[in-house]
Amino acid sequence: MDQEKAISRRNLLQNMGAAVAMGALTGSEIERDPASDAVPPWKGKERPRVFALIGDRYHNSDYIRVGLDRLFQALDLPVDYTANYDHLSRSVLRNYQIFVCFRDGMIWPRGYLGPDAYSAYDRYLENRLDFPKGTPEKWITEEQGEAVKDFVASGNGFYSLHNNSHVSLSSKSYREVMGGAYIGHPPLRPFKVTVVNKDHPVTQGVQDFMVNDEQHFVVYDKNPQNIILRAENIDGLAYEDHGTQSISGWAHEYGEGRVVFTALGHNIHAMWQPEYFKLQKNAVRWLLRVI
Repeated sequence: MDQEKAISRRNLLQNMGAAVAMGALTGSEIERDPASDAVPPWKGKERPRVFALIGDRYHNSDYIRVGLDRLFQALDLPVDYTANYDHLSRSVLRNYQIFVCFRDGMIWPRGYLGPDAYSAYDRYLENRLDFPKGTPEKWITEEQGEAVKDFVASGNGFYSLHNNSHVSLSSKSYREVMGGAYIGHPPLRPFKVTVVNKDHPVTQGVQDFMVNDEQHFVVYDKNPQNIILRAENIDGLAYEDHGTQSISGWAHEYGEGRVVFTALGHNIHAMWQPEYFKLQKNAVRWLLRVI
C-alpha cells in the first residue's frame, strides 16, 4: 500500500511537472497576441535569417538564448547564436538580414573569480595571487563597428538589447548606428515602463507595464522623436544624479536599414513580460519591414 501511494504521488508530481513545462513551452502565461497567429509573410519563401551575438560575464548566454528562442520561434525565423565576439564580421553578416546583439563591451582576458560584482571571492583562496584584480578590456574593433554600420546602412535590421548599449562606449561606428550609449543602472528592482510613442509600429497594441529588472540608464544621440519607451521608478528611487526616469527604447532608420534598442532583459521574467514580449515581436517585424 505504501509503495502504491509512493508511486501515485510520484506520478502526480511528474504529471504536474510536465504540465508546468508544457505551459512554459506553449506560452500559456503569456497573453495571446493575435498577430502571432497570422501566417508570416515569408511562409513558403526563403525566410530571413538572424545572427545573434549573446552572453558576457554578467549575462549568461543560456538564459538569453532561452528568452530569444521563444521570440524567434513565434515568428518562425531561424537564428544562429554565438558567444564568440570575434565572429562578428562583414563576411558573417552578409548571410543574414537581422543582427541581434545582447552582450556588453567587456572581456576579461586575465581572468576573474565570480560572474558578478561580489568582491570577496578570493578571501580564503590558497591561490588568490593567481587572480589579480581583473581589469576589463574592450572586445569590439573599429572594423567590426564599421561592419555593423554598413550592414544596417545597406538595408538590414539591427536589434540591440539590454546591456548592449555598453558596446557603444568602445566604438564610434557602433555608437553611430546603434544610436546611443550606456550610463549605468541601479540594483534589480520594480519600475514602470511607459509607451511614449503609441503611433510607432513597434509599439502597436503594447500597453504600459511594470517589470522587475535592471533599469538601465542610457543616452540617446539622435532625434528624441525616435524614443518609444521610458522607464520610471515610481517609488521615487533615483539612480545617482540621473533621477528616477530613463530612456528605455528607441527605433530609427539608418541609411536603408532600421535599428531598435530596448533596455530591458536582465532576466527571463523581463524578457517574457507579456507587453514587452509583444513589443519584441513588433520590433523584429518592423526591422524586416513587414509592418
